[in-house]
Amino acid sequence: MCGLSGSGKSTLARSVETILKRRHVKVEILDGDEYRQTLCKGLGFSRHDRSENIRRMAFVARQLSKHGIVAIICAINPYEEVRREVAAHLPDVRTIHIDCSVEILKAPRYQGFISKSFLPEGHPEKNHEPYRY
Repeated sequence: MCGLSGSGKSTLARSVETILKRRHVKVEILDGDEYRQTLCKGLGFSRHDRSENIRRMAFVARQLSKHGIVAIICAINPYEEVRREVAAHLPDVRTIHIDCSVEILKAPRYQGFISKSFLPEGHPEKNHEPYRY
């Protein structure tokens, strides 16, 4: 699942996980935010680093699939090129784009989540990097 920060990727993934588990399907969510703190620690937000982040998560997904586990990757993943690359190595991969506009994510109803990415560096409320292409 890919889309803007705060668009609902992880929330939707958890709902899908619940449904699959009820059907006795083994499932694991690979959340981009969590992986950036561990396996992908040290990667920035350049095009190269974002692509490497996805490659690493896809590697984990491929390993899980060898054991019959459905892996759901939740990451911004803005580059079609790396999505195609992942699909070439995981034949059963499906890409779901969560289409949510920046304007909606800036709305107070969503706690202005994306607005925080536009705050200056070092601001105490800034907790995510900007969504950059």
